[in-house]
Amino acid sequence: MAGPVKRIPPLPENPTKPRLFGRYWQGYLSPHWVGMGIVLVLMVIDGGILGAVSKLIQPLFDKVLVPGGASAVIGVGMTFLGLFVLRAAVSALARTLTTALTQRIAAQTQSDMLAHILTLDMSFFQIHSPGILIERVQGDTLAAQAVWSSLLSGLGRDGLGVLILVGVAISVDPWWTLATLIAFPLLILPIVGIQRYVRRKAMQLRDQAGLRATRLDEIFHGIQSVKLNRLEALQTARFAQVLKVIRRAEVKLSASRALVPSLLDIATGLGFFAVLIVAAPDVASGERTAGEFMSFFTAVALIFQPLRRLGELSGVWQVAAASLERIYALLDEQPENPRPIYGNVLPPDANSDLVFDQVSFSHGQKAILQAISFTAKAGQTTAIVGASGAGKSTLFQLACGLYDPAAGQIKLGGVSLTDLPLPLQRGLFATVTQDSALFDETLRENILPGAAPEDAPRIAEALELAHVTEFLSRLAAGLDTPVGPRGSALSGGQRQRVAIARALIQTAPILLLDEATSALDAQSEAAVSDALKRGSKGRTTLVIAHRLSTVRNADHIVVLDHGCVVEEGTHEALLAKAGAYADLYQMQFKT
Repeated sequence: MAGPVKRIPPLPENPTKPRLFGRYWQGYLSPHWVGMGIVLVLMVIDGGILGAVSKLIQPLFDKVLVPGGASAVIGVGMTFLGLFVLRAAVSALARTLTTALTQRIAAQTQSDMLAHILTLDMSFFQIHSPGILIERVQGDTLAAQAVWSSLLSGLGRDGLGVLILVGVAISVDPWWTLATLIAFPLLILPIVGIQRYVRRKAMQLRDQAGLRATRLDEIFHGIQSVKLNRLEALQTARFAQVLKVIRRAEVKLSASRALVPSLLDIATGLGFFAVLIVAAPDVASGERTAGEFMSFFTAVALIFQPLRRLGELSGVWQVAAASLERIYALLDEQPENPRPIYGNVLPPDANSDLVFDQVSFSHGQKAILQAISFTAKAGQTTAIVGASGAGKSTLFQLACGLYDPAAGQIKLGGVSLTDLPLPLQRGLFATVTQDSALFDETLRENILPGAAPEDAPRIAEALELAHVTEFLSRLAAGLDTPVGPRGSALSGGQRQRVAIARALIQTAPILLLDEATSALDAQSEAAVSDALKRGSKGRTTLVIAHRLSTVRNADHIVVLDHGCVVEEGTHEALLAKAGAYADLYQMQFKT
């Protein structure tokens, strides 16, 4: 059952950029400061080479491309060649190192996000679909990783390159330089407005990308239902509608991001026009040489590309900042009832009675369990029965720590389970549910993840107890056979037996069985029931079952109705009472 609904906190309207980047720097960038420093130095060299090239234009025109300038050709030419060879080497090395660092940082961010998400309550996953979370972990991280590499290239190569080129231009003539830059102050206000628009559109686009991932996740997980109900056209149309919204948002975002470099292009064109008006008379009168003008003109021309990249950098930052906001909103999400990793309470005696003492639980305003009390005796089988919605599965979820009781306690050996660290609490239980979740890995990995050679005897015993050996020989690669997505390469009965083997190989003293045989045919149910009977020997076992025939041999039966315990006893005693259990049994018998 669902717990209290709790969504990811709403994002602030306009969080400060220093705070965003400060957290990102402290958490993920600072450990790589040495590598980033090397990249910055390489970028600085790359940017400085542009200034050197523009400065060499003057001797090229004034000493080489003049009568008698043949003697200077080799020297100037070799200098040009050396600069471009150096730039090629520096650029290749910087790009390789940047990619290596970027991938390492992105992988660490994704790993940390997944580890954090897995600590959150089950109620979180009930209101945030897998597609949304996948997009948070993957899409937002990939968008954010462009921040630091873009900043390094912007500050190191392009920023320094622009400063050096401006310095070269000023060294030729300050007034020419002033004329070139005259239009740039007019761009400040438009650029600020464009940045805000880009941030807003980028945030909307990330949300739409999450919806796209959610739609695909639902279609592929429900592919059988889609095909059986002939929903292919409907699902395709719905997906196309999501793509239409994303396409429009992408176009608007791209157009808005392109406005900044476009405005810079216009300002640069006005600057060229202005400098020609100012410089042409000086060159024509002989006050300035053609070499000086060409050196100045080259410096201004070379400013053009780095200036465009710096203009685009503002859009990159806005897009990345939107993703960083979403990343940290998720990382700031906390469990509703956090538990310490290490507890001060002594672990309970595993061979003790499991006691439900006045346990209550609600979903929002709806009460699911109301003061439930009963005892599951150590080493015995206790069955929980009742109509759908009576609260049976909720009891299991509370016992395993997926939720905490709103009131009352679940105790083992006198120790409240909520006083234990979650890993210790969940280590007390081995579970088998109706929907046996298998991963797209080998049979061996599904039964015992990370199995070592010395685990072979344990695996063999679990396989025998769970009747997996009956079909194992028919699998091409035995235990190394991939089970397919969600165990699709196995039949329903085979998946259940694998799930039982996975539970039995654990050392947990309590076995929880939640409708473990309800979806199986008679033959598979018989095999699985026998496996459960063999595996439950020596363990405290709790069983949920709709089919009362499967629990008639239980040591104790607890009957739930609308979240309350209405009857307890053995099968025969409850039938003799002619109460709720007898009514359920009679109804199933007639059916």
